[in-house]
Amino acid sequence: MTILSKTFGIASRNFTAYPEMPDAPGLVEYGVRCEELGYDSIWVWDHMLLGVEPNFPIIDSLTVLTAIAARTTRIKLGTGILVLPLRNAVALAKQLSSMDQLSKGRMVMGMASGWYKREFDAMGIPFEKRGKIMDENLEILNRLFTEDKVDGEYMFHKISAAVMYPKPYQKPRMPILIGGYVDKVLQRAATVGDGWLTYFYRPEDFKKSWVKLRNFAEEGGKDPDTLLNASQLPIMVGDSRAAVQDEMMDWLNKEWDFPAYSDCTRESAIMGNVDECVAQLQEQIDAGVQKIIFVPYKYRPDQVEVIAKEIIPRLKAL
Repeated sequence: MTILSKTFGIASRNFTAYPEMPDAPGLVEYGVRCEELGYDSIWVWDHMLLGVEPNFPIIDSLTVLTAIAARTTRIKLGTGILVLPLRNAVALAKQLSSMDQLSKGRMVMGMASGWYKREFDAMGIPFEKRGKIMDENLEILNRLFTEDKVDGEYMFHKISAAVMYPKPYQKPRMPILIGGYVDKVLQRAATVGDGWLTYFYRPEDFKKSWVKLRNFAEEGGKDPDTLLNASQLPIMVGDSRAAVQDEMMDWLNKEWDFPAYSDCTRESAIMGNVDECVAQLQEQIDAGVQKIIFVPYKYRPDQVEVIAKEIIPRLKAL
């Protein structure tokens, strides 16, 4: 068992498809309602710029989470994922430690190296060096969060006698899950991060990569049983799988990206009546998934409610 085992979060719609715009006040109210319904955590997506035709308007992930933190007391606050190389690591360390203080220790960070070159070009960050920047930024964050004084020379940072307080509310810091699917990333998640955050994986594909992570941890001298994981899964609850499948697939095809050469797939979608959905989700838990982050069909309120009231209690009881 880990701190994430048998916990259930929900994704938030902080990005939309143009011309529709994200509803900033609505996102905060959504977070408040998700806390009332008993979700363990709320998760937001992260980009600076995304898409051209169509483009996807997005409200900044950390700004949304700060606003939700101010209106809630219990629900944890996560990014699924934060594109770490796009951020200045020193500024981000200050921001995240401040957010963890303001929320009294509710931050859970998913981070990854990113994939959208146009966004990197606009931000002035070399896309081809994003893996190296990711590793350096993780090191800088960890050091500023945990060390009294930091000195170090990095690609873009010359850090001399840096003293950063206050530290995060959580000790030694908030959990950091690494997103991605290639072996290098899985190794990073197992050895540098606290574990893995994945996206739209079927149980068998999750299990295959999770075995790799555990092996990487063991090779790195880390107890694999301490690794954390979370899986983001699309879900639509209705009368039956047949009744909802066409609508769900249409949504997944229009609004979601599935990286080439990854195991991310539309076939991961949880669909059907409550019994069918519980059975499909139990397969995920049996494959080793600790935390499930629901991505409800079109973020519809009826979906958010039925998952909280009829599905999560069943999963917790199993």
